[in-house]
Amino acid sequence: MSANLKYLSLGILVFQTTSLVLTMRYSRTLKEEGPRYLSSTAVVVAELLKIMACILLVYKDSKCSLRALNRILHDEILNKPMETLKLAIPSGIYTLQNNLLYVALSNLDAATYQVTYQLKILTTALFSVSMLSKKLGVYQWLSLVILMTGVAFVQWPSDSQELDSKELSAGSQFVGLMAVLTACFSSGFAGVYFEKILKETKQSVWIRNIQLGFFGSIFGLMGVYIYDGELVSKNGFFQGYNRLTWIVVVLQALGGLVIAAVIKYADNILKGFATSLSIILSTLISYFWLQDFVPTRQYSEANSSAVSGVRNTWISIPSSTWGTLVSFSLEPSL
Repeated sequence: MSANLKYLSLGILVFQTTSLVLTMRYSRTLKEEGPRYLSSTAVVVAELLKIMACILLVYKDSKCSLRALNRILHDEILNKPMETLKLAIPSGIYTLQNNLLYVALSNLDAATYQVTYQLKILTTALFSVSMLSKKLGVYQWLSLVILMTGVAFVQWPSDSQELDSKELSAGSQFVGLMAVLTACFSSGFAGVYFEKILKETKQSVWIRNIQLGFFGSIFGLMGVYIYDGELVSKNGFFQGYNRLTWIVVVLQALGGLVIAAVIKYADNILKGFATSLSIILSTLISYFWLQDFVPTRQYSEANSSAVSGVRNTWISIPSSTWGTLVSFSLEPSL
């Protein structure tokens, strides 16, 4: 039974990661009439959905008793204010990270985003060594070096990129890259900090996710008011929302729950393989469906003007990068 749950959770992780990246990228580049949905409001809605899902899971664990649910929430959250406040730090960082991912996918194609975002493995490893006193083996450090090399190759400009830089004004590669790098550092720190809290206390993962979601909603609403207050007052909180937007929001809310299930039923080695598989799937779908990714060799052989009319891209992933994705399977725990 545990083996089935392990592979089921890994399969859901691959599906969630791949579909979230692709649908988020598609929703941020899709041209429609009217205002585009605000990423700040999407983050808030995702946090609220995560809270509701975790409350349902706690309700299920309490044998579907409302009295037991109220007692658990009161004893574990309200009666332990200091323990609850500890989650304010990673929650604020996660909120920032979620907003940065929308910025990144508005400016980078899905394949490049997926590969560059794997630098969070490096930041997580560094924070794990410094905050949790973990020790990494020689092969793990070597894998991290290979990872950095692969990401550097991904961001290395090609000749075709320089020739077509004037035509590619749909987004800024630099802005997308800075957003991903900042998200990598925030993800590494928040993940290790959250792991430290989980190991020091006996509260369930679902209770901790409720606490994270509570503070995340508060920080998210502050971001909506500060950055998008005028747009919300003019066009409403749910401006630009459609079926695709709700799919993105649900998938983002599902992410935290899936990671918790993977940590519970699987291990980080299998999680690394699942992430690599997700990157490969994202690249294939980005190439065949979204049509915003063209490999370097194919692009350089094609006529620039002909390709630009079919695919709008300025990032290329060399074949040597895939060795990086497969070689690093010893990702530190989140």
